[in-house]
Amino acid sequence: MQSTKTQTYYPSLEVIRAARKRLASIAFRTPTTINHNLSQKFGATIWLKREDLQVVRSYKLRGAYNKISGLSDQDLKNGVVCASAGNHAQGVAYACQKLQVHARIFMPETTPKQKVAQVKMFGGSFVEVHLSGDTFDDSLLVAKSYCQKYQVAFIHPFDDPQIIEGQATIACEILDDCSDAIDYLLLPAGGGGLAAGVSAVFKYLSPATKIIAVEPEGAASLTAAFAQQKAVALDKIDKFVDGAAVKKVGDVTFGVCKENIAQVLKVPEGLICRTMLQLYNEEAMVVEPAGALSIAALHLLGDLIQNKKVLCIVSGGNNDISRTEEIRERALLHEQLKHYFIINFPQRAGALKEFVADILGDNDDIVYFQYIKKNNREKGPAMVGIELVNAADLAPLLERMEQRNFLEKHLNHHPGLFNFLV
Repeated sequence: MQSTKTQTYYPSLEVIRAARKRLASIAFRTPTTINHNLSQKFGATIWLKREDLQVVRSYKLRGAYNKISGLSDQDLKNGVVCASAGNHAQGVAYACQKLQVHARIFMPETTPKQKVAQVKMFGGSFVEVHLSGDTFDDSLLVAKSYCQKYQVAFIHPFDDPQIIEGQATIACEILDDCSDAIDYLLLPAGGGGLAAGVSAVFKYLSPATKIIAVEPEGAASLTAAFAQQKAVALDKIDKFVDGAAVKKVGDVTFGVCKENIAQVLKVPEGLICRTMLQLYNEEAMVVEPAGALSIAALHLLGDLIQNKKVLCIVSGGNNDISRTEEIRERALLHEQLKHYFIINFPQRAGALKEFVADILGDNDDIVYFQYIKKNNREKGPAMVGIELVNAADLAPLLERMEQRNFLEKHLNHHPGLFNFLV
């Protein structure tokens, strides 16, 4: 069953165990531990597989090294090419530095600078980085075109048997480390390489475990694939969860996932951000958006996991600190603690003072204000951002604004206008 055809490929335990031996001296055996805070919060036993502690701060090294180390001598001499939003690039760079193989790596222009810097650091003189396009899919097209032109081996970030088999080694470590049977396994899913490999091992060795794939709501390519029973391309995606934001899940990976995955959960980006902040504040864990996916999904499962044993894979920790303000903004919007309004101020002295004194609640805070006074108008519009302490404070705030005829528009409910202005 080693054909690369979508309909027939399925990884065997034999090839996965061979990959594990190959990676023994390269990939760090990351810890699988019970998290007591999360266990208490959700009334379950929550295990975390900490791939964010891997040498390149994500699991991607496993598949990259497994693939590149198996290439022919001629392919290695010619060098390799990959496309990546960051983590796969770091895995390829590290593998190439270890194997002394040259790599040309194509990354989206939107890739966080921290990830680009890490790729160059891990690869050293063996790596060239080229920024191209706005999304992973854009970079993928450029990389494949380069490979076809120069006949160079392409290292796919997920849709390749050897990549899948490398990622599958995570599952071997989990099952070695967990003393009890796992009721639920939560797998972050982007292109599906990790989900395919890990789920295959669990189907072999822990078939009673319910396997749930988790993907960002704004890039739900696996959900779309299950709906149509084939990998399909989404028209557009939210690129925020850059480690899992792909327009199309892999053909090969979906062929494996559809046999193993019991459920797919879509997690709102705002909930992912809230989870990232909670992990930092409560656990001192720095995770990237994709790394928070499986833990964020716990909030959606609720009573289903009460008194159950749940394993979450924390897939990566390559977060750029420059994104902190956006992460906080998305989290506050998700929790309905931050709201933007178009406010009509009477163009007279004291109007702003009236708004602050009579409209705002005791704990409401103006965090954004943009206003330009205009002549020959009775009222002047201003864009005002207000942060609340409790989401329940919104209703009385709206009521006071409407009673005094200040409210023109609540922008949170108008995504097109809101995204343009904020």
